[in-house]
Amino acid sequence: MDSKIVAPPDTRLRVPPLVPPFHVALVEPEIPPNTGNVARLCAATRSPLHLIGTLGFRIDDHAVRRAGLDYWHLVDVRRHLDFAHFLHAHEREAPPGARRWVFTAHAGRNLFALPPDDAPRPGDALVFGRESVGLPRELVEAHAATAVAIPTSGGVRSHNLANAVAIAVYECQRRAGALG
Repeated sequence: MDSKIVAPPDTRLRVPPLVPPFHVALVEPEIPPNTGNVARLCAATRSPLHLIGTLGFRIDDHAVRRAGLDYWHLVDVRRHLDFAHFLHAHEREAPPGARRWVFTAHAGRNLFALPPDDAPRPGDALVFGRESVGLPRELVEAHAATAVAIPTSGGVRSHNLANAVAIAVYECQRRAGALG
């Protein structure tokens, strides 16, 4: 008796990509696994990943292969020397009126409580800081109108970077009606 193993049809839940997408920006990320997790999220949501400033690790081909990031080729990675270069690039590409939302545990505005007319929209960038210290105070102050937090009820100082990015991206996509 000849038997064949037949792979089941792809039953993964898929939605069409959001156009324009939300952009994810990491300012000076320090921990490779966090950035790897964020990169995978960006590949899964087709969100461009902007890496800004000095990284705490390498992302050359050898380093990426060694880390086992077999999906890296699916990530739209963009490197920027500093935040000013990122702003210029985002302003050139994003739709008119696109904003940069800065995430900080010190913001007084809750991402989940933003009114619909003042919430992130497709094409906007979601900006996150270093794992150890977050975003520079000057950057947060310069973007005070779009500074938001993801609330916590426990005693931790903040969410893990990769978790915060995932929460934010999916909340923004949900609000945009992109999750079907």
